[in-house]
Amino acid sequence: MEMKTYKLYHGDSLMPWGKGTVVKDAKGFVFLAGAEGHDPTQDFRKGGKIVEGAAAQTRLALEKIKSRLEEMGTSLENIVHMTIYIKGPFPDGVVNSPNFRQDIIDDFFREHCPSLCSDDNPPTQDLVGVASLALKEMLVEIGCIAVLPDD
Repeated sequence: MEMKTYKLYHGDSLMPWGKGTVVKDAKGFVFLAGAEGHDPTQDFRKGGKIVEGAAAQTRLALEKIKSRLEEMGTSLENIVHMTIYIKGPFPDGVVNSPNFRQDIIDDFFREHCPSLCSDDNPPTQDLVGVASLALKEMLVEIGCIAVLPDD
């Protein structure tokens, strides 16, 4: 498999998301449903705990993504696209919302997959502002697409 992510610049500034990723000869793809910040040992539909704050929810969502990708035969290194849903309001835009925590995303990737940090070669990314998520306490949900590596 060959995978190449193209960096995106606005002027001289590297954007924290890629322009696009070309994948050739992939064995397959993994489409993950959105991961969120609820305690995975509890059913949130029955009063399970949502971790408090956007930073903790972002971190937990990324930990779930890492675990789920590994369970499905791939890894963070093979992410080709992420969709990040952020709960509003957005008086200054989604990217300036206190619920969007690029710092937490970068800290997580520096620890587990440095090539995906926003200052290196991140995957393509959609940042979507929403009025609400599944539960009122949820502030962040992250989905992704990854490729299956060659064995």
